[in-house]
Amino acid sequence: MRPGLWQILLVILVIAIIFGAKKIPEIARALGRSAGEFKKGIKEGNAAAAEKADEIKEALLNEEKKGDKQV
Repeated sequence: MRPGLWQILLVILVIAIIFGAKKIPEIARALGRSAGEFKKGIKEGNAAAAEKADEIKEALLNEEKKGDKQV
């Protein structure tokens, strides 16, 4: 369920009242940086998982080849 326009405006108004207009750009910058770091971490995690999966596949293929040679 997505928030409506009035709900978003109300949240912005409450934030402006609580933090003041001068703090809002700092908060927005911090949120943007956090989102960027989160995305970067997700990409690095996915890359590491893919690399590990490739290592496991390669190890399994090597074991299969060894088993075929012994038979």
